[in-house]
Amino acid sequence: MDYISTRGGAKATPSYAILKGIAPDGGLYVPREFPAVFDKLRDICAYDYQELAFEILSAFLTDFTEDELKRCIASAYTDTFDGDVAPLRKVGEDYFLELFHGRTAAFKDVALSILPYLTMTAAEKNGLREEPVILTATSGDTGKAALAAFADVPGTFIVVFFPEDGVSDVQKLQMQTQQGKNVLVVGIDGNFDHAQSGVKAIFGDEALNARLHKAGYALTSANSINIGRLLPQVVYYYYAYAQMLKTGGISAGEKLDFTVPTGNFGNILAGWYAKRTGLPVGRLICASNSNKVLYDFFSTRTYDKNRPFYKTASPSMDILISSNLERFLYHKCGDAGQIRRLMGSLSDGGKYDFDFESDSDIIGSFADEAEARAAIGKIYERGYIIDPHTAVAYAAYEKVGASGKNVIIATASPYKFADEVCAAIGADSDDAIEQLSELAEAIGNARAPKAISELKNKPVLHSRVCAVGDMAGEVEGFLL
Repeated sequence: MDYISTRGGAKATPSYAILKGIAPDGGLYVPREFPAVFDKLRDICAYDYQELAFEILSAFLTDFTEDELKRCIASAYTDTFDGDVAPLRKVGEDYFLELFHGRTAAFKDVALSILPYLTMTAAEKNGLREEPVILTATSGDTGKAALAAFADVPGTFIVVFFPEDGVSDVQKLQMQTQQGKNVLVVGIDGNFDHAQSGVKAIFGDEALNARLHKAGYALTSANSINIGRLLPQVVYYYYAYAQMLKTGGISAGEKLDFTVPTGNFGNILAGWYAKRTGLPVGRLICASNSNKVLYDFFSTRTYDKNRPFYKTASPSMDILISSNLERFLYHKCGDAGQIRRLMGSLSDGGKYDFDFESDSDIIGSFADEAEARAAIGKIYERGYIIDPHTAVAYAAYEKVGASGKNVIIATASPYKFADEVCAAIGADSDDAIEQLSELAEAIGNARAPKAISELKNKPVLHSRVCAVGDMAGEVEGFLL
């Protein structure tokens, strides 16, 4: 299978696309076509998570051998999650797909657990002599998940930028306490969009990349702009469907809706990819918080980032430039020239218009802060605790209303946002994590993940903060 750039010209094998992260023309790599996966499965209920991952990824990553891919999958998903990789929880008549049982208690662990192995295998396949440098912008969860995955991996380095005042206290502490000789973590004076734009600028800085190349380094990414981050996320949509079948939640062939808390558009795009490969997906509800640029786009067909930026209790969704939407636009029009014009308009004026036929595949909805907080309280009364991002999804789903069975993507452990969750359920405490643990234990939920409860005993190792314009200098100073 070939991968092509959304902006035209560049073509790559799957492994090379993973290594590059972003195409030379600034576009994102997409598959030229979608493989038929679902119809080739003998019985989806007969596959465990690793087996489903192999069936799906082998259809997309066609230059990886069977042994290589199975080794990557086994390394990623054997004894690295607390129990099941993606358990499905029924709460009343609602279903939640829990994607927070990995090392950092967020959904990014699912894809980032395998990315180091895909990257190193791809480096070997392509004869890469330089050492990969994972360059990442994060709105909260990607950074720690990438750090946990790549820390002290031989022959690699990782640099993470995050908005200094735009993540939760737990998210920040998770990153600032990260150990590893190959690790750099830097806060920026700005929001996630600034961090993401800064990272893209570094990828496009030819002079800097030439200096890094001369010194033996090659930049790549762990953000979902990297196709190697996006494709593993397709797997858990298949896994959710299989679990719904096993438990009698749906019948064979019945369409299943998903509601996805969305910021950078990667998670919901993975669901759309699952549908394009044949999985019986009905609606994909794109749930936005108060930064509802995506809701407005799907409602009006105008993307406009020129609006107030809100810092919310769901910081991983505090995004006004959703990078992965570029992939969706390309799949819709198939015209790289049009994508270049749209992205140029976004860069120059902060907006663009993209008219496409009414798309029942993805519909927009949103929930403001009050609605999300109310959703946490409502679900808690049913004996379950959700984090603010999942609460946005639940509240947004309630606005749209049911059209069939629906699964809500639960993207983070409530313990990562303990202060906000405790406030929402009326539990005021000086130690929110301990308070939340007591409440969760009382209603039968698990106590705080060890990786979170032990944070207060870990030393802060990274406290650097820089201006957006100084990000390239931070990378160069770290490596050269």
